[in-house]
Formats: sequence, structure tokens, C-alpha cells
Amino acid sequence: MSNIPRHLAVILDGNRRWAKEKGLPGNVGHAEGAKRIEEMCELVWNAGIEYFTVYAFSTENWSRPDAEVSALMKILREYLKNCIKRATKNNMKVRVIGDKQRLDADIRKSIEELEEATSAFTGLKFTIALNYGSRDEITRAVRKLGAKIEKGELSAEAVTQDMIAAELDTAGYPDPDLLLRTSGEQRISNFLLWQCAYSEFYFTEVYWPDFDKNELEKAIEAYGRRERRYGGV
Repeated sequence: MSNIPRHLAVILDGNRRWAKEKGLPGNVGHAEGAKRIEEMCELVWNAGIEYFTVYAFSTENWSRPDAEVSALMKILREYLKNCIKRATKNNMKVRVIGDKQRLDADIRKSIEELEEATSAFTGLKFTIALNYGSRDEITRAVRKLGAKIEKGELSAEAVTQDMIAAELDTAGYPDPDLLLRTSGEQRISNFLLWQCAYSEFYFTEVYWPDFDKNELEKAIEAYGRRERRYGGV
């Protein structure tokens, strides 16, 4: 395929509906969704994509029933535990974005170990958004710049878009070329609002646990048919 997106970001949606339609508990859908992430990391890299970012748990997801949140955290713990082995095998650099302070201490420790263990790898740059919300991310970035202004290290007039971008969780990584959402919903739900200013969007009715190589190829082909223009040029 030609014209491959360099950076693909995905809103993983439809796990619970996938499970419900099969008469299964919602946590089974989340577990299947986690397995799909593992498979997709290899598929996107083989397709020529360099950066892959997934929206795994949002700041708003805490409002879900306690039992569901607990199940999600259990799946996350297991995923992080196994991710170092998979990342090492595949030369994959893993990064976690979001406000980690609300996560339990053992999860934060696993994240730190995972990022450190994979920091020098040169394959797929895989980013997991956990307890992430773009408005929260931008607010944190503004606070950091505000603190510098208060200390006299920076003037308000000197603040640039590049400075703001440098304070975001995604600093150092290119913006997504393609934002994909599964399950038929057509909104971005507080995900990478700053970074997706010029991203192409692709929405599919397929639930995330059913998203496979064929569906990925459809998304890439749709992206390849678009003429990328910036600023209306």
C-alpha cells in the first residue's frame, strides 16, 4: 500500500457491546479488546506504521460502575506485566500518557518499569493512554507554563504553540495522521484534541474486538485515497 499514515491513533470502542451481543459479561469484552491490542501492534508495524497510540482508559471512565473499573484495572495489571516480554521480542518502545497519579502504586511501578525497559527499542513506538483526557492534559501543560511565568522564567507574550506542545504528554512524538474509532460512534471523546488538529478521521461500525487485519487495511486504504491539505491550500 502507498501513502501509509506514519502515526495511527485509535479510540478502542465497542468492547462492552461486543460482549453483550454475545451474551457475555462486559469484562470478557474488555479482555478480548486487550488481546486485540497485542495483535494490532504487530499488524500496524508490518503495515509500515511507525507510531501507534491507543485510548485505553479515559479520565471519564472512573464514573463507570465500580465492578467494571476493578475488572479493567485487573486486565491492565495483567497486560502491563506481560507487555515487557512482548515489547522486548518485537523491539517495541512503549510509552504511557495521562495523569498517572490516580492509578494505584503497583500500576505506576509497572508503567515505570515498562517504559524504562523499552526506552532504547527502535521498532514500533506504542503509546497507551491511561487515565487520559485531552482537556486535563492541556490544563496540566498550561499550569506548567504558568508556573514558569510566575517565576519570571518566561513571559506570557513569549509563549508559542511549540512551547505548549512540548509540555503535553505526547511531547517528542509526531501528531497522528489518522484517528480511527471503532463501533460506529463518530466523536473523539476528549482524545488528543490538540494533536488531532489536522488528522484524518476514520469511523467504522466494527467493534474493537472484531477489528482485524482486513479492517486495518480498509482504514489505511481510505486514508491513502484522501488528499492531505493544510490550511485550506
